[in-house]
Amino acid sequence: MASGAPRPRASSEKTKPSVFWPLGGIVVPLVGIFARLEIRGGENLPREGAYVVAPNHITEFDPLTIAVVVWRLGRAPRFMAKESLFKVPVLGWALRATGMVPVARSSSAAAARQTIESSELLVEHGRGVIVYPEGSLTREPDLWPMRGKTGAARLALAGDIPVIPIAHWGDQKILPRYGKLSLWPLRRRVQVLVGPPVDLSAYRGMPTQPAALVAATDVIMADIAGLLSELRGEPAPAERWNPAAHGQNETGRL
Repeated sequence: MASGAPRPRASSEKTKPSVFWPLGGIVVPLVGIFARLEIRGGENLPREGAYVVAPNHITEFDPLTIAVVVWRLGRAPRFMAKESLFKVPVLGWALRATGMVPVARSSSAAAARQTIESSELLVEHGRGVIVYPEGSLTREPDLWPMRGKTGAARLALAGDIPVIPIAHWGDQKILPRYGKLSLWPLRRRVQVLVGPPVDLSAYRGMPTQPAALVAATDVIMADIAGLLSELRGEPAPAERWNPAAHGQNETGRL
């Protein structure tokens, strides 16, 4: 949070005892050793109700950063996880206990059905979920957001859930993309900017139409890139990086 900014009121899901309490007691101090978070725009994250957080993805460290940001802003951080992980003993229990959202990797019909079910559960329980719309670490040479996938838009449009864009900058100095953890200096500056809900009104009621999902995803990515541009103090590229056009797969490797 920005220096001197009041801490947002915590939601009921954070104040109620849960497995997030011991997790927060471990993860928040751990991240604090490496990162000095400066959060702006925290008032844009809803205090109650369902939401989809859509951050940029520059390093393997930033899921920890985003989880701490969401927790400090008064909500319980939940991520989307591969459906197969829910079948793993102990891990599956932990994922279900924390309300993580399964994502199908099978047929498009199964994925669409599961998206609708997940969206309904988020609305029913008033929960949020963190979805990286890029699907993997950005492969853009200068760490700008690359072309997004439709998962975040699909989930949001299925339940008319607000998408909250978040940009962060500084994690790459703690853990470079596909690099090694930098242990010194500690508490590197990490800037975080939370934007207002993405305007997806033009696509409301079209959660299964491919063209609408692609267009909605482009709007989400444009908002994220705009926030990152503000943090970096430089304009984002006019055209987003497309891994397919550069012979790269989903992991970013040739």
